[in-house]
Amino acid sequence: MMTAKKGMYSLAAVSELVTSGRAILLAGDEALLDQVPRGNWIGGTIPYFMGDQGGLQSKEQLHVSVIDEASGGHVGMYDVSTIDRIATDGPANGLTVCILPAGSAVHEHYAKHGPDFDDMFMKPLVGWVAGVSLDDIGRVKPKVYNGATGQKSDCLAVAMHVELPANKQANVELLNLFEALDAHTLIFDADGFSAGDCMIDGKRTNLARFISEHAIDTRMPLVADYNGFYVNVSIQSVDAASGETSFFAPVFAGVEYFFAKPVADYVESFDAAMADRKIAAAFSCNCILNYLYANLEGKKTGTLTGPMTFGEIAWQLLNQTLVWVSIVERPG
Repeated sequence: MMTAKKGMYSLAAVSELVTSGRAILLAGDEALLDQVPRGNWIGGTIPYFMGDQGGLQSKEQLHVSVIDEASGGHVGMYDVSTIDRIATDGPANGLTVCILPAGSAVHEHYAKHGPDFDDMFMKPLVGWVAGVSLDDIGRVKPKVYNGATGQKSDCLAVAMHVELPANKQANVELLNLFEALDAHTLIFDADGFSAGDCMIDGKRTNLARFISEHAIDTRMPLVADYNGFYVNVSIQSVDAASGETSFFAPVFAGVEYFFAKPVADYVESFDAAMADRKIAAAFSCNCILNYLYANLEGKKTGTLTGPMTFGEIAWQLLNQTLVWVSIVERPG
């Protein structure tokens, strides 16, 4: 019986693992996930990963995370009308892992309203946004999978709610390498995944034209201070002609945003930030934009492996952020 807990594995190895009944999180190509037997797992589509040997693209292997400490739990599917229950559905002592299909209504609803869901931030909740090969964007829809029933969907979210023994707890952590560049302050009029005019340094200005005129590096996200830590909003596209700027996560009205300081060497900065941390993560994910912009193919970012995603979840939706969860002994 396969004993691996985390990493890249063949379909045959994963199919064998599923028979063990252990709580499993899968990420990989749709054609592979379609063939995984029913069992105690959830999954989502993505062909980009951080593996043991470094960043890679693969349609031949799946990324596996196993939560061996799970003592019970259940899997649920959610639409726009039910996703607000995701935190309350979680066990009193446990972990919820959610996967959202990119571009879906439930993805947008979670991104805009997740922080206001009942019990949000009261229980550990992590996850990611399923995606596709960049060549397939607009042609192939991302999918999520409920392994217990065999259901896959491009419009529903899936969540695994895992119960943990009384002596264990789930710790959610994240690493955001981006900091605010204090040169300009941006305030938006409305919540949304796109914007035209906004207030920049106290003056109503078109954001797309401002970015173009000031040669802003759009590989750097917008950042805002959300209750003491920086949250990124990645820039998807800028059209100076139409005056429209699109984002990978929503901006929120009335919040002060800043352009981020450039990160000269992502891997070097990552290693420096993680140097003193000893992490045995049950699950982790990072952002496809970090993978692309930092040229992470073949490069390692510490010991953490996992999908390189279209969005990361540590309670709320994040961009260009490393998220991980560890199962540890409960103090006392």
